[in-house]
Amino acid sequence: MKSLSTKATSIKPSGIRKFFDLASTMEGVISLGVGEPDFATPWHICENAIHYMSTGHTHYTANRGLLELREEICKFHKEHYNQTYDPENEVIITIGGSEAIDLCMRALLNPGDEVIVLDPNYVAYAPSVTLSDGVVVPLQLKEENDFKILPEDLKKVITPKTKAMIINYPSNPTGGVMTKEDYAKIVDIIKESGIYVVSDEIYAELSFDQPFASLAQFDEIKSQIIVVNGFSKAYAMTGWRLGYCMANKELSSVMNKIHQYVIMSAPVMSQYAGIEAIKNGYDDVLMMKDDYLKRRNFLVNRLNRMGLKTNMPHGTFYVFCNIQSTGLDSETFCEKLLQKQKVACVPGSAFGQSGEGYIRISYAYSIDHIKEAVVRLEQFLKDLDK
Repeated sequence: MKSLSTKATSIKPSGIRKFFDLASTMEGVISLGVGEPDFATPWHICENAIHYMSTGHTHYTANRGLLELREEICKFHKEHYNQTYDPENEVIITIGGSEAIDLCMRALLNPGDEVIVLDPNYVAYAPSVTLSDGVVVPLQLKEENDFKILPEDLKKVITPKTKAMIINYPSNPTGGVMTKEDYAKIVDIIKESGIYVVSDEIYAELSFDQPFASLAQFDEIKSQIIVVNGFSKAYAMTGWRLGYCMANKELSSVMNKIHQYVIMSAPVMSQYAGIEAIKNGYDDVLMMKDDYLKRRNFLVNRLNRMGLKTNMPHGTFYVFCNIQSTGLDSETFCEKLLQKQKVACVPGSAFGQSGEGYIRISYAYSIDHIKEAVVRLEQFLKDLDK
């Protein structure tokens, strides 16, 4: 047989799935690894999808998706985030935010183009660059700066070969955010360099302590920004696989051509669910957000009390906990914690080189599970000291 793709075979398996799969084979494990809301999709959203399925709406939609959904998305982003997009020519409904990221890379990159990827970062970004013949250039983020992008650091990694940068705020895995003031410091750098910025804003609605901000709010660089978002996290709709991307008309047209050939259109029943979610589901978002906030405050307080230095995450439903005081690397820490106390977390090294020395803990789980996990974690640390 002929050999397989060297690009595909060179990619490492997801560090998140590794520990999730291992935990699923063990009895009595509390898994705080996967970033999936523990809430069920609100029933009125499900009911809307069922209604349309029961009345025969089970066919392909336009490639870009239902116009009503695109219009509602644009209304939502204008009202909540002051982002302005044309629903007919600048929005594509995708199979989750993941497809949107892939479309961006395929549409933008030529072989050898460089893409700046934040480090630590979500595990799918670097592989999406590699699979599109791009070159990953890490931009190290630091705990002491709350994992923000600093202008002096950004300048250092931009070269004539830089085509794009992928950012994710609120951040998975760190929970860090960028305020509008933070973004203002890098706008001129982005404008002068001419690079595109893929802004993954999937956790926008889960920004806790200050209003959500986006580079797409700056008119002078808006044409260079591609906004990626979706329904998975805020509306507890992970299994519906419904996302979207918003970009300038020319780029969106190229992305839509790729989308036509590899996907056709997102599932119609998911799109009808999305219409109901974005029109009438914001109270559900606020309810879930309030619960996440209580879990966050409890978890961060307890982690710091037991000696694991943890920055307060200002968004998402993750904490990025510093475990350097234990003397263990992040993978060994997570393996031992799983074996000895049956608590599953994700090693920080899964999110890039700068993630070493940290673990990611998801609090998208019930407070009872979190409380029990904390008790087990504290016992694990006491046993390490013996």
